[in-house]
Amino acid sequence: MRRLRSAVPRAVAGLLALVLASAVGVLMSAPPAAAHGTLAVSTPAEGATVDGPLTEVRLYFTEKVAANAYFTVTGPGGGRVDNGWSQGEPRPLDKPVREYFLVDGKFEPREYTTGFPAVVAIAHLPAPGRYSVSYLSVASDGDPVRGTLTFRYTGRATAAPQGWQPPTNQPDPTLLAAAERHGTSGHDSGGSSTAPAAPPASTAVAAPDASAPDAGDEGGAGWLMWVGWVTVTAVVVAGLLFWRRRPAPAGRTANRTRPTRSSAGGRAGGSRPGGGSGAAGRAGGGRRTAPSGSGGKGRPVVAPAARRGGTPVTTASVPAAAPARVSASGVATADPDPAGATDGPVTGTDDLSPGGGTRLTNTRIALLVGGLVLALLAGFGLGRLGSAGTTTATGTPTAPAGGAPGQAVSAGDGHQHVPGTGAHTHPGDAAAGPATGTAVSAGGYTLQPLERTQPAGAKVDYRFRIIGADRQAATRFAVVHDKPLHLVVVGRDLGGYQHLHPTMAADGTWSVPLALARPGGYRIYADFSVTAADGTQVPLVLGVDHVVPGAHTPTVLPPPQPQATVGPFTVSMEGTPTVGVTAPMVFRVAQAGAPARLERYLGAYGHLVVVREGDLGYVHVHPEAELVDGAVTFWLTAPSPGRYRAFFDFQVDGAVHTAEYTINLA
Repeated sequence: MRRLRSAVPRAVAGLLALVLASAVGVLMSAPPAAAHGTLAVSTPAEGATVDGPLTEVRLYFTEKVAANAYFTVTGPGGGRVDNGWSQGEPRPLDKPVREYFLVDGKFEPREYTTGFPAVVAIAHLPAPGRYSVSYLSVASDGDPVRGTLTFRYTGRATAAPQGWQPPTNQPDPTLLAAAERHGTSGHDSGGSSTAPAAPPASTAVAAPDASAPDAGDEGGAGWLMWVGWVTVTAVVVAGLLFWRRRPAPAGRTANRTRPTRSSAGGRAGGSRPGGGSGAAGRAGGGRRTAPSGSGGKGRPVVAPAARRGGTPVTTASVPAAAPARVSASGVATADPDPAGATDGPVTGTDDLSPGGGTRLTNTRIALLVGGLVLALLAGFGLGRLGSAGTTTATGTPTAPAGGAPGQAVSAGDGHQHVPGTGAHTHPGDAAAGPATGTAVSAGGYTLQPLERTQPAGAKVDYRFRIIGADRQAATRFAVVHDKPLHLVVVGRDLGGYQHLHPTMAADGTWSVPLALARPGGYRIYADFSVTAADGTQVPLVLGVDHVVPGAHTPTVLPPPQPQATVGPFTVSMEGTPTVGVTAPMVFRVAQAGAPARLERYLGAYGHLVVVREGDLGYVHVHPEAELVDGAVTFWLTAPSPGRYRAFFDFQVDGAVHTAEYTINLA
């Protein structure tokens, strides 16, 4: 009788294959990530309303903040009301905080259960309204930790302590240097360290996917991980096929004859010389039988060996649980073989002993498990090798679900904040972002002007194209702040500001009437989001020089003033710009002593452009889409010390006006 395979080794082998293959995947795809130290929770919470006295703000981070960390609390009028900070005692968090790390182009989670508080003292609450808390630190893994949260105070105003003055200090230079040095690491907070949320001010523009490899990256971890996965898959499949399709024992090969399982009728026995019929027809005595009702279900029934011409013949065994008939003598016999089975001598390993088949099955299982272990080690090694030299993509990554609503887009920065991030979390923005617009080419695109000079006082059509890597003019642009492209013109002395909106011809040539009254040098910025061939939105700010010939007398930059007069309007700027830290800038427009009735302009109630003196860097600024306490609010993160010129555009009765300010962070 033929011995049927046992289901137990097959089940064990299958489970081992599944467990080991899963372990390979986990070890390959999840190299360890360092602690990130982001904000877990705060008191008051983000967006909370407070109606009682408040003397401090507690910010709980997932690790202790740096000793030189920097914190500010800004009141509704833009002035600071913080009065120093200190470390608090750690405490368990009410809910574990999950942070996400960008590893090999995808987010890996990690949970934290302990909060490390930074306690920021509040000197007083000058008025009801929205207060903002900003912070800057460096985590233990070297990454900058920066962010802003807001809460609303509805109680009574409180007086400032006697002799107290609003702080004007800037962050420690070593803190700024550390944040700038590690600003391109690509780790983004998955916690609540976000800038205040605001609805998008225009058509959403998707930032480049962080998982997409850099165009110039021919290697990295990606191909190594794929090789590892292919290797593991091949080994697992080969092992499973080897296990499922292993060769039959020699006695059952197709090119050899074999004995058939005997029935009570003794079909095979009838052909043997001297053989009887049924059970009695078997040669030799000492048959091992399973008596009916003996409880031997599942145990094999093995027929004894017979000899034919001096050659031993061993029949295959069958489980007693197989359908069987019981003869008159009480001996259980198996059902006959299927049609086509033949009788004949058996040679090979199966004729060694009845237990030989079991030993061979265990050997194959051992080989399968060994192969999977080797695949596990190989995959682990490849995953580690790949993660060791990975360069993280610098595009804005897609944040995990559950973040705060996305930030509004600014035509001044050319990109959008994804959910859960704000002005403080752009990977690649060292110290909250080097100013843009200082290069004529970036991201594979080049600003190509058709005119580089024009006479003073003459109005000419300024024409240009955006040339892609294929040396063709780009023609697909996303609408950001109601326009597909914003053109900003500023003199090298930070005078002569203009904000224009050109139109594009079918061949990709942009044009707009431009008049420049004074001779001298100018910087022209093109702020846009172009749609690449694969559909990806590429937000860019490119800049190019433009010259008006003639004698040039540079204009001296005016000193900083909190107010500007534009026609019948008085415009006040409130706030404390801070290097490397996101700070609110508040603008209020008054006409004849009363608030002016502002109209929406470019998707918001105002537009702000900030340009740095010296290199004419174009600074990222993010607007609130709606009025806050009756004022227009922007979030500004100054990238460095120095002097800046701010241009605030607003619209009343269909006319656009511009108020100009000097910001001195030297």
